[in-house]
Amino acid sequence: QVQLVESGGGLVQPGGSLRLSCVFSGRTFGRYAMAWFRQAPGKEREFVAGSWYGGITYYADSVKGRFTISRDSAKSTVYLQINSLKPEDTAVYYCAAGPHNSDSLNHYDYWGQGTQVTVSS
Repeated sequence: QVQLVESGGGLVQPGGSLRLSCVFSGRTFGRYAMAWFRQAPGKEREFVAGSWYGGITYYADSVKGRFTISRDSAKSTVYLQINSLKPEDTAVYYCAAGPHNSDSLNHYDYWGQGTQVTVSS
């Protein structure tokens, strides 16, 4: 069974940065497409960034140029570097693993518990 454990969230001022981490265990890391989603209060969970088969990285339009996803196969970890944070980036950020390259949450089988990111002055 795949397990995902996120960390790195916190309270940050607008314009600040954070790096989120997601440690993968239980199966072979390289066989999974990885992604970050987020869910703000009262809103649906939305795709943020994907690190997919073929070395593909893909971003939601709202975060392009500010967020960077990367993966370290030796550590079975996927990262999300988030820069130039805005109040509207406030959300619980979730790591997900699935068998396909996809920006749809329905295509991801495994989810972490989430890490809170709050952007406020």
